Amino acid sequence: MRIYLTGLLILVAASLHAQDTLRLSIRQADSLFLQNNLEILAEKYQIDIAKSIEVQDKLWNNPTFGVEISAYNPSRGALDVGRNGQKAFTVQQLITRAGKRNKQVALDMESTRKSEYQFYDLIRTLKFELRQIFFESFYLEQTISLYDNQISTLNTTVTAFDKEYNRKNISLKEVVRLKALLFELTNERANILFELQENQRDLRTLLNTDRPIKSNVNSTDIRRYQLSLYTSVALKEKALQSRADLKIAQSETKQAELNYTLQKALAVPDIQVGAVYDQASNYVSNYFGVNASIALPFFNRNQGNIRAAKSSISYHKTAENAKQNSVSNEVDAAVQKVGIADKAYQSVESQFTDQFQLLSNGIYDNFQKRNISLLEFIDFIETYNESIKEYNRLQADRIKVYEELNYVVGEELFN
Repeated sequence: MRIYLTGLLILVAASLHAQDTLRLSIRQADSLFLQNNLEILAEKYQIDIAKSIEVQDKLWNNPTFGVEISAYNPSRGALDVGRNGQKAFTVQQLITRAGKRNKQVALDMESTRKSEYQFYDLIRTLKFELRQIFFESFYLEQTISLYDNQISTLNTTVTAFDKEYNRKNISLKEVVRLKALLFELTNERANILFELQENQRDLRTLLNTDRPIKSNVNSTDIRRYQLSLYTSVALKEKALQSRADLKIAQSETKQAELNYTLQKALAVPDIQVGAVYDQASNYVSNYFGVNASIALPFFNRNQGNIRAAKSSISYHKTAENAKQNSVSNEVDAAVQKVGIADKAYQSVESQFTDQFQLLSNGIYDNFQKRNISLLEFIDFIETYNESIKEYNRLQADRIKVYEELNYVVGEELFN
């Protein structure tokens, strides 16, 4: 089963290369993401919806027009609406008081701002996910290249040892052990391909494409991740000014305050004014009059809604303070993680890969010449592969924590 899956993954990998691969730098990926991501495109409609509600609530109430006609006159019959009959017309207009309309519009405008902050927060979150996967995929591809080279060279070595075994120059134990090492490397490569395929799935979803994606990363992309220009205090200030999710919390507090003002205004009764024409049923014929009506706030003065709105202010202010505290702590944690990742990376960056590569260049020749033992050869290959794999993972994790710092601050810090 394991061999079957390995073969299947190799075929999948080959088909990926055969397709029209989309090779992207991180900047190109960002640009394609902003243009194509379906979640972002959908969220834009929420802003349009909020703006439409804002437009609607700016409109004045329509006047109402009423007609009354005589259905039956005992002396004249049905529908007596002629010159001497009866008909009446009314026109009425609702006039709101206490600035209800303006207060509702102000609340709608703040709701629109919240929708915009939600849009920016979605971009922030998805871009963080995109960049993590993008760089992780790049370093996984580097590790795959290492395994490809090792497997190719080891295949040649196994073929040579098979010939030597057939000539009775070496033992079957050595050949089997080499084939076991080859099988181990093939399975490890398959596991990495599984991880890479999951990343491909997520990248295609984020960029809304069905083409395979290859991450292009150069040394400039790596060198820009440096924390020396920023202090923890400055980063906290940036986060408190820039974080879209914090602005959402602040907008919710503002909406609660505006709603409290609106609910108090709703306690003030509106006035209904109008005019009436009555042809024959009033004390004089062809009667013209004006009227006005207002609700008397004896029982319902909107007390419950006012009280709820006031409590909502306290709730959202508390939630806003909690979010500010959370943002501050997130920045501290991200800065600490960057420091740890940088220290780990710098401790091996200067000498690790060069020394290993230098030693690796002659390891196969020395083994075939029997200058080193089989155990020494296998131990080196396993140690070398595991170390390079972990080094690539370390580099990916370092960039991930820098991108996490971008995410928790809410700004592009490393351009």
